[in-house]
Amino acid sequence: MVSVLRVQRWSEMDVAARQQILHRGLDNIFEPALRTSIGELIEDVRQRGDAAVCDALARFDGIEISPDRLRLSDDEYESAAVSDDVAAAIADAIAHLRIFNERQLEHSSSWSFESEPGLTIGEKVTPITSVGLFTPSGKASYPSVTYQLAVPALVAGVPEIAVVVPPVPGGQGEVDPAVIHVCRTLGIRNIFRVNGPAGIAALGFGTESIPRVRKIVGPGSPAVTIAQVEMQRHGVATMMLLGPTESLVVADDSADVMRLAADLLIEAEHGTDTSVVLVTTSPELAQRVEVELEQQLGDLPEIRATAARAALGPNGGCVIVDDLDEACAVANAYAPEHLQIAVRESDVEFCVDQIEHAGEMLIGQHTPFSAANFVIGCPASLPTSGFAHVSSGITAQAFLKRTAIARADERALNRMAPSITALADHEGFPAHAAAIRRRQS
Repeated sequence: MVSVLRVQRWSEMDVAARQQILHRGLDNIFEPALRTSIGELIEDVRQRGDAAVCDALARFDGIEISPDRLRLSDDEYESAAVSDDVAAAIADAIAHLRIFNERQLEHSSSWSFESEPGLTIGEKVTPITSVGLFTPSGKASYPSVTYQLAVPALVAGVPEIAVVVPPVPGGQGEVDPAVIHVCRTLGIRNIFRVNGPAGIAALGFGTESIPRVRKIVGPGSPAVTIAQVEMQRHGVATMMLLGPTESLVVADDSADVMRLAADLLIEAEHGTDTSVVLVTTSPELAQRVEVELEQQLGDLPEIRATAARAALGPNGGCVIVDDLDEACAVANAYAPEHLQIAVRESDVEFCVDQIEHAGEMLIGQHTPFSAANFVIGCPASLPTSGFAHVSSGITAQAFLKRTAIARADERALNRMAPSITALADHEGFPAHAAAIRRRQS
């Protein structure tokens, strides 16, 4: 029987082996041929607008519609129905997201301060004017992505929001009714059925049907990610890379094996490009988890089990470490999208203090990834592929901008004058210096 977990000991891994497990996903995202193809698609949308968007939908998704059907009709918007259980779950999740983002917003307000007599400095915090939200479709239905993106934008106060979503695979252009339900619950009317990369381009340029926006966010395939990166060249703001999902669990020998295996499978079932890593101080725990994973994989549909085996085998696996210091060092090097800490209570604070690079940090085995993905309220659209080293998840902060404000009186300007003129003279900008000296003559 082939093992589920690829097991390696960190202290025995050479540079190449370490880089292989840390590098995950980036080559696929920036594959040259794919970049060329997406670049051509983007240019086609820029030139031909709706017609190019419809052609891309037919070519890549096998769905033929006319431009007047890109925007969901009023009937589709009003009639979309979900079960009572799903509706209640969506309401629960939205409530938690509002709480998290509203609390965050309390710490993101405008401010001012007198830094020296006569000089007041500060910032004015305002929302961006428009945003496009991409909700993926294909491997699964993702209404959770819609509310994870939309609620922070609404809390931030963004006045214009558009949602683009590929139609349900194999249909006639239908959009997942749960995605529509989320938008209707939140009062978002502009929903467009489009192919992913073409939709990103349409949002960036604007077409006859799809409004131009200032910022685009949302996870997706490598093609969608490349489209977002490429659109930056056209003056559109996008977020950090949101590539194939990934998770890392730091565990010691106190971890419950059943819960640990179940939590490793949460992100692992996403796709064959997913990466999942268990970092543990206990080789015995790894062996027991291997047995439990085999049992739990038997309960998954084949497509999900295949994805999980790839995520836990060639894409990820188990890394044995000598102690929690080394475990935290591995976690920081990996900088996972999703991180769970499953160690003794006495060691939790140590791990939280030591780990600095992660999209989210879930503490204990009563805080599984699925709870955070769907309901808890923390951001679930998080940086992947190591970008948690430099960026954060999508919250209300992602939809705010800061304008610096300063006001000096004559006294303060006279005090700063020697410094201003000295630097202006040194850098060779005479008008800069003259603006000060003329005031003093």
